[in-house]
Amino acid sequence: MDILGISAYYHDSAACLVRDGRILAAAQEERFTRKKHDADFPINAIKYCLAEAGWAAGGRLDAVAFYDKPVLKFARILETYFSTAPKGLESFLMAMPLWLRQKLWIPLEIETELEKLGIKVKDDIYFPEHHETHAASAFYPSPFQRAVILTLDGVGEWATSTVGLGDGHRVDILQELRFPHSLGLLYSAFTYFTGFKVNSGEYKLMGLAPYGNPVYKDRIYEHLLDLKLDGSFRLNQKYFGYLDGLTMTNGHFAELFDGPARQPESEISQREMDLARSVQEVTEEIVLRMARHAHETTGCEQACLAGGVALNCVANGRLLREGPFKDIWIQPAAGDAGGALGAALSVWHMFKEQPRTADGQHDTMQGAYLGPAFDDDEIAEFLEHHGYVSERYADAAKRAHRIAALMAEGKVIGCFQGRMEFGPRALGNRSIIGDARSPQMQSIMNLKIKYRESFRPFAPSCLEERGSDFFELDQPSPYMLLVAQVRDERCHHKDEAASTSMRERINQVRSDVPAITHVDYSARIQTVNATTNPEYYAIIKAFEEITGYGIIINTSFNVRGEPIVCTPEDAYRCFMRTEMDYLVLGSHVLEKAQQPPWQDKTEWQKDYVLD
Repeated sequence: MDILGISAYYHDSAACLVRDGRILAAAQEERFTRKKHDADFPINAIKYCLAEAGWAAGGRLDAVAFYDKPVLKFARILETYFSTAPKGLESFLMAMPLWLRQKLWIPLEIETELEKLGIKVKDDIYFPEHHETHAASAFYPSPFQRAVILTLDGVGEWATSTVGLGDGHRVDILQELRFPHSLGLLYSAFTYFTGFKVNSGEYKLMGLAPYGNPVYKDRIYEHLLDLKLDGSFRLNQKYFGYLDGLTMTNGHFAELFDGPARQPESEISQREMDLARSVQEVTEEIVLRMARHAHETTGCEQACLAGGVALNCVANGRLLREGPFKDIWIQPAAGDAGGALGAALSVWHMFKEQPRTADGQHDTMQGAYLGPAFDDDEIAEFLEHHGYVSERYADAAKRAHRIAALMAEGKVIGCFQGRMEFGPRALGNRSIIGDARSPQMQSIMNLKIKYRESFRPFAPSCLEERGSDFFELDQPSPYMLLVAQVRDERCHHKDEAASTSMRERINQVRSDVPAITHVDYSARIQTVNATTNPEYYAIIKAFEEITGYGIIINTSFNVRGEPIVCTPEDAYRCFMRTEMDYLVLGSHVLEKAQQPPWQDKTEWQKDYVLD
């Protein structure tokens, strides 16, 4: 039985194909259109999933699932506008044409687009609720047979956070928090107020938080938030604009937090750092309270997480350390893209009542390597056609050693191999990699490769068996969704950190792996398993043999404002537009200096240095 899952129309549209409960393919639309966070109907992602599964024109899919209930969401939007009228008139007039023209006709659009591909739906189109799909994406691929499920995001239809229980093939939502009271919207309000883009800049706010002090935390609790012991809360709508305006916050919010919102791209002040730290700590406290309540309610020792807030890896790390659960598992595509996967799995297990077994140790996400791959013959044809110069390493061990040796020399390498990752994190197959021991590497990558703000930290990829040698972490973290502290014996200048300026802290050598050590001596960790990704593991293992360090930098293969690369052409273009030294395309290694002159001289990049 083949089930197609779809998410669309808000942000991070995606498609997923599930066959007899096994995930065959999944990808975000942005990777194909090159439009970051593309919200359009994911026709390209659907085409890829069908092709990966061997579908051709004339076939009949067993079922299609969409990741929320559009009519119920529309009812919530109408009720919100009516309850705030006449204040929300401008927002209402902007939203209604899109709903009336497109979003209310999703079943028809799905059928129409599939018919254009020569595919018909045998059974039906299913519409599970938004947070049900988040819960399904968290529980069904997890290694647990029974677990608490926490979903936290901005808003679905009405729910903004839920506590659920997964048991066997069933997922049941036990409790929910409803709009307009939302942890995701609270965090997004601070994202907006500190000058970052909502629905894409939240991770910047998280990265900025360690530079600040939680001086605004009491104001948040006193004025914005009525927080209960069970993690439920109410937001004081006096300070927010998302109900009746076009912005996340309003003038009352600005008065409360010492002046107007920061303008995007302007200098970041200590106020923004302190705001980031304050809302981050509030977020962590809410997550912990919800988790403790869920544990008391269900008695489960394991938990699964999904929803956009589950991408807050600092909160995840704290939940793992201080929470009530023995183990947690987070869906790597925790945001709306993962809803496509959850919708398809919901149909298989809940609507079709198909059984499910879990072994307690291994998930079924296949390392999140669920996107397109390009074989060496395709890559060779691409290189030859364009006259690009490469050296081919048919022997995988020699290729790994060559890449590792280049990193040890301080080279920055674009790594393109195997199937593309599903979700927001690059996990070695669409990554830019470098030497974590280099004191200059963070600045080099931020300003010359990624063209992004210099305060942004980089994540490490380390051999799974070496994780506890570098970090205060005693379990795998394959999806880069946990933050842990660098081990004390590796750290430098810890006592001096609080008294130094931000610029000095950015450039300070904080450990023997300074390029991945954040200012609070933490890191967002990916542990690499030899079975899940043998090619990437071999590179890091070769680097360890050369340097004694089984750890490297891993950041996503893209530049600021663009999606992660999907094709060899995307990768080569990004390689030539930046100051990367080498590019790995499968078994081919390309040196920048040997390439023909690059004609695309678009001046879209800009350095961001914090003074």
